[in-house]
Amino acid sequence: MSFNIGLSGLYAANKQLDVTGNNIANVNTNGFKSSRAEFADVYAGSNRLGVGKNQVGNGVRLAAVSQQFTQGDVNTTGNVLDMGIQGQGFFVLSDNGSRVYTRAGAFQASKDNFVVTSDGLRLQGYAADSTGKIQKGVLTDLQIDTSSLQPKATSLIDQGINLNSSAADIPLEVDDGTGAMVPNLPFDPSDQTTYTKSFPTKVYDSQGNEHTMEQFYRKTGTNEWTMYTLVDGRNPFSPSSTAPLTGTISFNSDGSVKSMTADNTGHPAGSSFTVTNNTFTMTGWVPAVEDSAGNWISNGAVGNADGMRLAMNSTTSYNTETARMSQSQDGYATGILSSLSIDSTGVLFASFSNQQSRAIGQVALASFANEQGLQQIGGTRWTETYTSGIPGIDAPKTGTLGSVESNALEGSNVNLTQELVELIKAQSNYQANAKTISTESTIMQTVIQMA
Repeated sequence: MSFNIGLSGLYAANKQLDVTGNNIANVNTNGFKSSRAEFADVYAGSNRLGVGKNQVGNGVRLAAVSQQFTQGDVNTTGNVLDMGIQGQGFFVLSDNGSRVYTRAGAFQASKDNFVVTSDGLRLQGYAADSTGKIQKGVLTDLQIDTSSLQPKATSLIDQGINLNSSAADIPLEVDDGTGAMVPNLPFDPSDQTTYTKSFPTKVYDSQGNEHTMEQFYRKTGTNEWTMYTLVDGRNPFSPSSTAPLTGTISFNSDGSVKSMTADNTGHPAGSSFTVTNNTFTMTGWVPAVEDSAGNWISNGAVGNADGMRLAMNSTTSYNTETARMSQSQDGYATGILSSLSIDSTGVLFASFSNQQSRAIGQVALASFANEQGLQQIGGTRWTETYTSGIPGIDAPKTGTLGSVESNALEGSNVNLTQELVELIKAQSNYQANAKTISTESTIMQTVIQMA
């Protein structure tokens, strides 16, 4: 029996060396999880009742090779499609329709712009619609959309302007000295004495052409201002005309907007200039261009179908300089993909040459009730088994799932110092068990010689 016990010890020590050697061999393998050999003692079965007080063991056996799913170091690489997981979870890959799982996030773009591993397995995630909204639900192959971003006609301009309450009045009418009121200094965009301040704003038509909308503000009385609006120096509804759209803004004594009105007379059919809830709305804009003869004509594009709105909710009239404090507008020209970024929730953002960005997909992560039950298949990948349970798949940072770090990879979690110590222990175990067999052999020789 001693021979068998010694042999089982040699086998166990050899397995310990195998596991330790495999860990050391993969010390630089991205996403690798170390293993450890776990052993159990062996006793012969007995049909005797009661407790065997003098029972001798039969040696040792390999009980399990247990995977250690501790976090590895996440190191920066500079490649945007390199992704490391901080916390729990596995990337989901499609292997010809079958799902496999990995912690190694070294991805690249295929010739069809799918996000793939070096051997072509496609990364799984959630797609985004044309507006950039992530479509949760069915997993799909993540693909980088390299098409141009469609232009968007400006529909809303939101700006915060202060119109100086102490600015000099430029009344529309003055007393001619006889008590009669006569027109005073008609508005002229080229004559700065006919207005107090002007503010230009870039706007875009349906084809992504850029235009300049300019608003001229003129203080026409106490707490009252008149606003003149031109696009490219032309009337927005009739490019052949330079007559501006006209509106008025009255302020309360505390500097807040009291009321707003718009002159909606004389405009072509289908166009209007109106006010609702402190917002001017210009409907029927005809984007124009100057031809070779110097005439302004339609460029073939249109404005937003619902009109171009100018929100004045943040407009004030305080005793400080007339200035624009903030401004935003929602239109943009055609955009060409210029860069890609990935946030901690795994959302892929495409940035375009027109300064716009849009989500084009989101990485999915999988978690398991029993990670130890996953089956290793090589390539730093696992498949689910009955023991592991079915995967719970969701977006990163959902529930217990970890976050995604772009431009980085998770390294192996092998502790090289510890593994070298394990080598020494395995070697000692092997030598000790070999000594057991050697000793038993010596005893047997002695017995044979006595016979």
